[in-house]
Amino acid sequence: MNLYQSLGYLVLGSRLRRLSEAFLAEINRVYQKEGIDFDASWFPVFYLLSKNEALSIKELSEQIEVSHPAASQLITNLKKRELVTSATCNDDGRRQLVTLTDSGKKLLTQILPVWDAISAAMTTLVESDDTAQQLLPAITALESAFRQANLADAISQNLANNLKPARHE
Repeated sequence: MNLYQSLGYLVLGSRLRRLSEAFLAEINRVYQKEGIDFDASWFPVFYLLSKNEALSIKELSEQIEVSHPAASQLITNLKKRELVTSATCNDDGRRQLVTLTDSGKKLLTQILPVWDAISAAMTTLVESDDTAQQLLPAITALESAFRQANLADAISQNLANNLKPARHE
């Protein structure tokens, strides 16, 4: 058992980050190998814009579950690459509607087959291991548990309970 496995929940975030970084690095290697100038971190925005003609930054941030500033920063980076554009919404001048540019749409046609290949490869990989098949349902359950509970408060309560002076009778 390696260090990370032996520390259990103490390193859950670190393990998930390591797994995510390794997965995204592999996906980015595929894009690079295929000669496609795309970064896996752009996937949520491209996916949502492939399903919707236009979305506001607020809608994007809510659907990809990141802060508005994080979504805005991602959109700014994609604008610099001329993959998306934004325009003021006709109904509400405060909202910026994001759409794919022609370059973004062309890139989308290149990456759609990669997405299919990723899904197929991951399905094959996971199907060979009963425990791995539980990963996505387990992540969903953990996300739900985090939404329903306040982990920081639970940790603080455990600290308070364990730090009470011992009673001497």
